[in-house]
Amino acid sequence: MSDEIENNAAENTSKEFKCPIEAEMKKSYIDYAMSVIVGRALPDARDGLKPVHRRIIYSMHDLGVFSNKPHKKCARIVGDCLGKYHPHGDLAVYDALVRMAQDFSLRYPMIEGHGNFGSIDGDSAAAMRYTECRLNKIAEEMLHDIDKDTVDFVDNFDASLKEPAVLPSKIPSLLVNGSSGIAVGMATNIPPHNLKEVCDALVHLIDDPSADTIDLMTYIPGPDFPTGGTVYGTNGIIEAYSTGKGRIKVRANTSIEEMEGGKKRIIVSEIPYQVNKSNLIENIADLVKDKKIEGITDLRDESDRDGMRIVIELRKDVMEEVILNQLFTHTQMEVTFGIINLALVNNEPKILTLKDMLSVYLEHRKEIVTKRTQYDLKQALARDHILQALIKAVDAIDDAIAIIREAEDGESAKQGLMARFEIDEIQAKAILDMRLRSLTGLEIDDLRAEFDALQIKIQNLQAILGDEHKVFDIIKSEILEMKEEYGDERKTQIVIDNGDLDIEDLIPNEEVVIMISNDGYIKRLPLSTYKQQHRGGQGLMGMETKEEDAVVDLFVTMTHSYILFFTDRGRVYVLKAHRIPIAGRHSKGKAIVNLLPKLEEGEKIEDNLPLDNFDDDYDLIFATKKGLIKRTKLENYRNIRSNGIIAISLEEGDSLVDTKLGKQGSEIILATRDGQASRFDISEVRTVGRQAIGVKGITLNPGDEVVSMAVVTPTDKLLSITENGFGKISMVRDYRKTHRGSKGVVTIKMTDRNGHVVSAKPISDDNQLIITTQQGMVIRVPASEIRTMGRSTQGVKIMNLSEDDKVTAAARLIGTEDEAMVAELESHEDLSFMPVDNSDEE
Repeated sequence: MSDEIENNAAENTSKEFKCPIEAEMKKSYIDYAMSVIVGRALPDARDGLKPVHRRIIYSMHDLGVFSNKPHKKCARIVGDCLGKYHPHGDLAVYDALVRMAQDFSLRYPMIEGHGNFGSIDGDSAAAMRYTECRLNKIAEEMLHDIDKDTVDFVDNFDASLKEPAVLPSKIPSLLVNGSSGIAVGMATNIPPHNLKEVCDALVHLIDDPSADTIDLMTYIPGPDFPTGGTVYGTNGIIEAYSTGKGRIKVRANTSIEEMEGGKKRIIVSEIPYQVNKSNLIENIADLVKDKKIEGITDLRDESDRDGMRIVIELRKDVMEEVILNQLFTHTQMEVTFGIINLALVNNEPKILTLKDMLSVYLEHRKEIVTKRTQYDLKQALARDHILQALIKAVDAIDDAIAIIREAEDGESAKQGLMARFEIDEIQAKAILDMRLRSLTGLEIDDLRAEFDALQIKIQNLQAILGDEHKVFDIIKSEILEMKEEYGDERKTQIVIDNGDLDIEDLIPNEEVVIMISNDGYIKRLPLSTYKQQHRGGQGLMGMETKEEDAVVDLFVTMTHSYILFFTDRGRVYVLKAHRIPIAGRHSKGKAIVNLLPKLEEGEKIEDNLPLDNFDDDYDLIFATKKGLIKRTKLENYRNIRSNGIIAISLEEGDSLVDTKLGKQGSEIILATRDGQASRFDISEVRTVGRQAIGVKGITLNPGDEVVSMAVVTPTDKLLSITENGFGKISMVRDYRKTHRGSKGVVTIKMTDRNGHVVSAKPISDDNQLIITTQQGMVIRVPASEIRTMGRSTQGVKIMNLSEDDKVTAAARLIGTEDEAMVAELESHEDLSFMPVDNSDEE
């Protein structure tokens, strides 16, 4: 391709020549890309600076705007840098200058600013004509020894001036201040670190060049951001330090404060690096407004010059750990910082490990110290050369004076001195320039003392150049000086354990009562809310309902369990029990539609099922009001999307009544509203897919409907509860086993006294029973107090109901520790009935 271009150029006598556009585009794009990579976007691994930062610091050095000098207008600095070294626009230069002065952007700011230099809220800096600046003392360390030929100087953009290709950099800026930038086809994102820790790691690497990443991490445990925060987990840090790339999680630092009335508030004192505080607060407010985070009653910013303080006040009934976890999940109170240690090494972009970055810096400092020593030696030898001549002249001062007096002019005097003392032209000129006061005795003694001291200095300098260990001893001493002078304590905490905490890690796995009303309100209460009563008690108020509303379901589960919600349209949704808000006994709870926002318009929850896990050995059994039954593998419901999946297809006019878990060998009992029950083997129901309708489970009499389904074994007992508060326990074996689709047998004798059947479920003597009514009354009784009797009896009174009240649901409590727990509650009766303040609840 290059031969073709050259031939075309040779054949064409004009200045124009033909070439393939692909070749020209490739060449031009590579030139542009390298210009961006080397000249703008990536830092040099030696001094850790991009060209714009280096040029700003050097421009301020040119102008003498040091830490002990008055501030100068930023416009003056920008104009000088722009006109001499960096022709890329004044805004680009000023933005870089501003960032170097912000203590929330750089761990160790290089510039001291006067005026408005922006804020962590995202406020921009004032115009450059209003602000002033000067170099910080730490920035002067970046320039130290630059006048001793320690670095190479290159032409500026128009070759009218020289600028340093790199700064001597006594400060390891690449690590302590980090860098970020986007080039062409690559990007860098190096986090800042603590200067003390970096200095300790450098000293260790000098002492032990074979140190690996883990060794170095004993000194540098991780990044140290200027805004503090907490890094969760070390796996990402180890990966980044070992390979040059990694991801770490950074969280805001928070604390919990108690308020009056038992409320609490979250205090945010530090936020992750590069997070805009105002945007963070606005984001939290939007989430509260959209009800994605609930339980926050007030949000305000109380930050001042003494520090950051974001106050998030909470309702009394919410868990602060849950709100915190939601804030970490949905806001920038937790961010992922992607580390890419990309920097220029010999003008080539290279991914660097932690050891690579430290090694490149030490190699740079070795070169600087060596060049500085060579410069000092050169200066010392030059002075030694002069002193030797001066001492010769002083020792024979009369001869020197005579030669000078007899000479016709300066040139003759110089030639005479060169001949007399066997010196060169430079030495002779130094003698001629010597003042008469240098001939006093005191001056002559000082001259000899200087000569003796210079001999020692020359020997030391030569020894340094001849021994690499002495060079590194100097580097080590300078590093320790920097640590002592500028080092400070770490701002960012590092949590060794994995910070990817699940919300369940913050919530104890304990039994809770879930209550659902007919209007679709749901709430969670601790099981300890309800003290055990004896059969025939009236119960406690369990849920406040409107006159036309009623409690229609109640069950006991664990806070870590799943709850599957089945709708009238045959869809199923999933929710963890702890996601249901805690509410007091007198509160109606929260609308389910707000917890399951993907419900379609008009869709209604018909049934629910608490579930510990999606065990492959179990099937999901469905029963409908019209007597249909369906069996599907539980594993088919393992991955339920946020907008739900199809659970069962329903015929028109039919609805879901009950959903249970079953497995091979189980038996099924379908109970009807009019007191009939059909018992048959689960094997008579074949397994079908999620979207199937099912098969007939029981033949119903006119006007009758299925109200409950139980999965049992022949040795179980079956509890039947009626709407007027009556109930009885019968043995399952008393129910004659029939085939699927039969009419079944009588399960309880139904009269006007006991009313229609509400529920039928298996129970044992050590179980306890919670019964709830339309008016929200709840009673908890032990199953042992309910008498076992025949199928065709009316049952006994379990709960006294007020006028026009009806039983709507019953749940059994399973666990051998229930009795001990209840006994303990009874010993603290005042706690069992303590009223709950629901003033902040919906």
